[in-house]
Amino acid sequence: MISKFLSRGVLAAFGFSIMIGGASAQDISGAGATFPYPIYAKWAEAYKKETGNGLNYQSIGSGGGIKQIKARTVTFGASDQPQKVADLEAASLAQWPQVIGGIVPVVNLDGIAPGELTLDGATLAKVFLGEITSWDDAAIKKLNPKAKLPATPIVVVHRSDGSGTTFNFTNYLSKVSEDWKTKVGENSAVEWPTGIGAKGNEGVANNVANTKGAVGYVEYAYAKQNKLTYTKMVNKDGKVVAPEKDSFQAAAASAKWSEAEGFYEILTNEPGAKTWPITAATFILLPKNPTDEPAASEALKFFSWAFAHGGKAAEELDYIPMPKPVVELIKKSWSSVKSADGKPLAH
Repeated sequence: MISKFLSRGVLAAFGFSIMIGGASAQDISGAGATFPYPIYAKWAEAYKKETGNGLNYQSIGSGGGIKQIKARTVTFGASDQPQKVADLEAASLAQWPQVIGGIVPVVNLDGIAPGELTLDGATLAKVFLGEITSWDDAAIKKLNPKAKLPATPIVVVHRSDGSGTTFNFTNYLSKVSEDWKTKVGENSAVEWPTGIGAKGNEGVANNVANTKGAVGYVEYAYAKQNKLTYTKMVNKDGKVVAPEKDSFQAAAASAKWSEAEGFYEILTNEPGAKTWPITAATFILLPKNPTDEPAASEALKFFSWAFAHGGKAAEELDYIPMPKPVVELIKKSWSSVKSADGKPLAH
């Protein structure tokens, strides 16, 4: 199932699970963000081969992951919308970033190849506000004077579920458009002014792929695996940039990760000539006093293994591994995850 998805990108737009091999006593469960699903799937497959222990991950969106971990129905939750310290303390959760990626606008336009179309934040906001309704609009033409833009109506595709990808996308639009900020704002779920909803990054990718004139937003791995037409963007410094590892890395370079703040960090609209403007980290949420201590201990081993051995696989999917100094801070923070007798579960 995983290899089929990674090669063809054809999974349905519903929450789904992955289980590598048969269940064992040390299998762990997780739920949440669809943003990191491609890399979590690759890591899980490799980890199962190496250790015999599996990962059952429900790719249901960040909102669902947060709910499930607060209810303690899974070993860990995953969210692209980081939780603030007060929320973490209220739910007795540890939080850390596991990997970084880019969110990209994707379109379905005849005659337009990946990277041939350029958008800026103000224009993108007007498209998602429903104020720009045709691909030959003057604002889009101005950004793309050499492109043969059709008079095709624009069909906006957005997430229908609680989504960290949506949180970061709307956070970006709120930073670059006062109209968006006042009329819609930022959150994991918003009142969309126009468009059709789809569940998960998978659902948005599938809808864009099958709808002429569509525009949506997905994590870059989904654009690549589904062979979608992604756009370039004008960043905060006014430079036209493509979505790629170097531009995601440039955005991440200015991050100031703080254990005291629960590693809370937003990477949208960061400065820098090479910076991709809609970059995001994806986060893990783990109970500080887990009810299933063996599973929590195994989860920490899995994420430690991913930090140590998963970088190459992440880069192959154009995710950015966490820098080593940040990984050291993260592992130090795991001392807050303890057994009933007060001993740290991380070894």
